[in-house]
Amino acid sequence: MAAAKKSSKSNVSAEELMSHYREMLMIRRFEEKAGQLYGMGLIGGFCHLYIGQEAVVVGLEAAAKEGDQRVTSYRDHGHMLACGMDPKGVMAELTGREGGYSKGKGGSMHMFSAEKRFYGGHGIVAAQVPIGAGLAFANKYMGTDDVSFAYFGDGAANQGQVYETFNMASLWKLPCIFVIENNQYAMGTSLQRGSSTPELYTRGEAFGIPGEAVDGMDVLAVKEAGDRALAHCRAGNGPYILEMKTYRYRGHSMSDPAKYRTREEVQKVKSEKDPIDHVRDLLVTGKHATEDELKAIDKEVKKIVSEAADFATESPEPALDELFTDIYA
Repeated sequence: MAAAKKSSKSNVSAEELMSHYREMLMIRRFEEKAGQLYGMGLIGGFCHLYIGQEAVVVGLEAAAKEGDQRVTSYRDHGHMLACGMDPKGVMAELTGREGGYSKGKGGSMHMFSAEKRFYGGHGIVAAQVPIGAGLAFANKYMGTDDVSFAYFGDGAANQGQVYETFNMASLWKLPCIFVIENNQYAMGTSLQRGSSTPELYTRGEAFGIPGEAVDGMDVLAVKEAGDRALAHCRAGNGPYILEMKTYRYRGHSMSDPAKYRTREEVQKVKSEKDPIDHVRDLLVTGKHATEDELKAIDKEVKKIVSEAADFATESPEPALDELFTDIYA
């Protein structure tokens, strides 16, 4: 199997590193708080945390431009924050409150922002993939140079609609980047046990779609891969596949005890590959930031997340007549 590409770490400014660090830390602290609120019974239903995978979406959003779109699965809070959605609105939706992005009616898996061109988390496995291609079709039809990102996981990579979408996207040369967030476990089944061809970036070969494997725990490698994929799509060459080799620290959802893997395995990834610690080390060893400066960023991020949690618990419940809005059939 081809090795996941790592970053060359060239021409990366201190400002970029600090931005990556802050964005990833925001997602980490937000998800930790969401886990706490779920444990307190303030978040109901399903809740899928993004802890460990922060480098994927932060790196790709750093490569994207204004106008590009994104659509993803149910593990979606990190994507919302990375594209600039307000933490208060996201957290309030998690608690089912009026101040949420879907007015408290969507919850964790169903939030949208037309302003930020975020077209949802989707609860049905792989349902978002053809939607991502549809967004790309609209871009091509309208003659823009915008590109859509369709995120899905290693488990969803085995779904039939993915390959129907690959065929159409290649046939029509749609500007769509298919991002496979390979966090190694589709719910509770390892990739090796569930996929006959574990090199997921090669899944588009039959359709003529190029792809590459990327170290999804290295935000700089992700950014570089995103730049390559976007250049390919904007040049009118059709879709591109990025397989992000990443890892989730928590279970599939908050109700998953994750007994299919050992604590030692998780701890090894945390200690050796954590995406936030990696950038932190680059900042400190490169003398771009002091420990005190990084602690101040963490304090600032925690304050923002705490205010979001307060807003989410103090915002009122949706009014009953809200049940009859946004109904189209």
